[in-house]
Amino acid sequence: MRVAVAGAGLGGLCLAQGLRQAGIQAEVHERDPAITARFQGYRLVLNPVGFAALRGCLPPRWHPLLDAVVGDAYGERLVLDPRLNRIGELGPATTGIVVDRHVLRHLLLTGLTVHTGAALTSYDVLDDGSVRARFAESAPVTADLLVGADGVNSAVRAVLSPPTVPADTGVRFVIGRTPLTERFAGLSRAFGSKIAGDGVSLLLGAMRFRTPPKEAAERLAPEVTLPDVRDYVRWAMILPPGSPGVRDPREAALSMMAGWHPDLQALIEQGDPDNSALLSIRVVQPRERWASGPVTLLGDAIHATSPTGGNGANTALRDADLLRRCLVDVAEGRRSLRDAVGGYERQMFEYGAEAVQHSLAALPAFVPDSKPPRAEHDRQGRRGVAGR
Repeated sequence: MRVAVAGAGLGGLCLAQGLRQAGIQAEVHERDPAITARFQGYRLVLNPVGFAALRGCLPPRWHPLLDAVVGDAYGERLVLDPRLNRIGELGPATTGIVVDRHVLRHLLLTGLTVHTGAALTSYDVLDDGSVRARFAESAPVTADLLVGADGVNSAVRAVLSPPTVPADTGVRFVIGRTPLTERFAGLSRAFGSKIAGDGVSLLLGAMRFRTPPKEAAERLAPEVTLPDVRDYVRWAMILPPGSPGVRDPREAALSMMAGWHPDLQALIEQGDPDNSALLSIRVVQPRERWASGPVTLLGDAIHATSPTGGNGANTALRDADLLRRCLVDVAEGRRSLRDAVGGYERQMFEYGAEAVQHSLAALPAFVPDSKPPRAEHDRQGRRGVAGR
């Protein structure tokens, strides 16, 4: 069985690793010109389901390495004012496993065949039931299954399910990271909490590795090369609705922080300029199911969530592990490919839709004036379907 995965994000790579362990041929096709074309180094919090799914797709020999390079998530989930005084609570304290996306992505890339500069343009289902994927600047690829793990702007989804398009919440945020020095360790009370300013919210999260990733890989899995990343603070400021675009995310955040605690201002000032960005919050909600066949979707391509839900990566990893197990059944002769893909999609649609709704329900706590998201084709015609 041959599987072509469109998209080298965490979900697509996790699936490819899981299939590789099962002896199923899987190749990844990524539209970016290089794996490092975009820095993807923000921390993620994995819940027990997401972490178990990740472990299920990795070879057991890498489990000690994975355990060494993660951190422990904890936080009181308070609401603080800009001077760091407690003014409320967000909800129950949270626990989980914290991972760095950049480090995890390097681990998941190990041993895989990844074709970069491969922007999918279309696909055709052939008479024998296989699928031929076409790319802008590379030769077509024929596979038994094409998996669209190509994100919110999925080109695979644009063909498979044209009515399913991204919806813009209208919310923008700036995000960055700053080395976790002794000075910023004193902000521990704010990690996992919301700092509520005048029309803006600042969210902080610490990434503390149990073992420095490069050192851990050299000691526990020499075949794996991990980046030399040190502890840091991830910060994200949700901007007021209608905020204009910005050139420097740090300047945009600082412009909202007059009179804030000096440690908070210093945290933003000392942020890595190459690892900060302005992002929009868009969601993709699973709609009417298509007829199951040799093409399916995974992760943000079919259920992109608002980051306020904290469940986007977890749900993508859950997809990867579920689809892996379904395809192993096919490889071992227990079910047909169509039946396996249909079974995956039935479950994925249900929990994926729940994940999106959960994330949207959490949004008003961070953006009180947020409005229901609008589908992009409602604002800009059919351009929202193009998946570019």
